[in-house]
Amino acid sequence: MTTGTTRLVLLVAALVLAGCTTQRLGQKAPVVDRSTSRAPATTAPADGVAAVPVVPPLPGAENAGKPGYFTVRPGDTLIRIGLETGQNWRDIQTWNQLTNPNLIEVGQVLRVAPPGVDPSQPAAAPVSSGTVAARPLNAPAPVAAAPAAVTPAPAAAPAAAPSADDIAFVWPVAGAVIETFDEVKNKGLDITGKMGDPVLAAADGRVVYAGAGLRGYGNLIILKHNNTYLTAYAHNQNLLVREDQAVKQGQKIAEMGSSDADRVKLHFEVRRQGKPVDPLKHLPSR
Repeated sequence: MTTGTTRLVLLVAALVLAGCTTQRLGQKAPVVDRSTSRAPATTAPADGVAAVPVVPPLPGAENAGKPGYFTVRPGDTLIRIGLETGQNWRDIQTWNQLTNPNLIEVGQVLRVAPPGVDPSQPAAAPVSSGTVAARPLNAPAPVAAAPAAVTPAPAAAPAAAPSADDIAFVWPVAGAVIETFDEVKNKGLDITGKMGDPVLAAADGRVVYAGAGLRGYGNLIILKHNNTYLTAYAHNQNLLVREDQAVKQGQKIAEMGSSDADRVKLHFEVRRQGKPVDPLKHLPSR
C-alpha cells in the first residue's frame, strides 16, 4: 500500500469515529419524574437536627388529670383500674365504648365516673319527702302563728355523724392475721386458714369480678357494696359466685386456697373510693 493510500484510509477512519462520537454526545437520557413517588422530605431545623415526627394523641388525652378520669399505666388492665377507682370494670368498658376490654394503651385516658356525674362536686343530698296537708282550692291559706321568743342555747360542737355509705363489716374468715396492712407493701390483710375453709362476704353487695385475671391475686372476687366501698378476696381455691350476682353478708362466696400465693391464705382488702384502707379499722374487734 502506497503512502498516499495509507493517508486516505486513516483520514476516512478518523471521519467515521468523529461522526459516531458526535451522535453519542447528542443523544438525550430519558427523564424520570420522581416527585409523585417520593415522600416529602422532612425539613431539618437550622441546627441540623432531624425533625421529630408528630405522633397523634391517644384517645381521651384532653381529659388527662381531670377528676373522674384515669390515665392507663404499664401493666394496667380494666380489672385493676376498676379496683383502684372503685368501679365495675364492665361499666368502665361501657362508658369508654371499648369493643375489646383487653385493648387499652399506656397513656390512654379512660372515664372512670358515670357520664353526667361531676366527680369534683359532692353528691346532692336527697330531697326529704315532707307531709303535705290537703285543703279545698277555695279555702283561705293558713296563717302561720308568730313563733314564741326562744332564748338561744349555747352552741355545742356538732357530733360527727357517720356517713350514709359507712358499712358494718364482718370478718371474711376465722383465721389469724399473719400480715397487716401497709400502704406500700400490703394493701390489705393476709389471714391464715386451711385449704377449703369458707370465705364469707364481709357485707351485702354485688359481685363485680370473679376470676383469675389480675396478676398477684390468684382466684379473686371483688364485691361492690355501695358507691364508696369495695372488698376483695384473693388466693381462693374455688369461686362460688359469678359476676353481677347479689350476695348477702356472711354468705359463702369462695373456698380458701393458695392460688398465686406461697401458702394457703386469704388476702382481704377494703377499698374506699378505690383507695386501699386498713381493714382492721373497719372490722369488729376479736
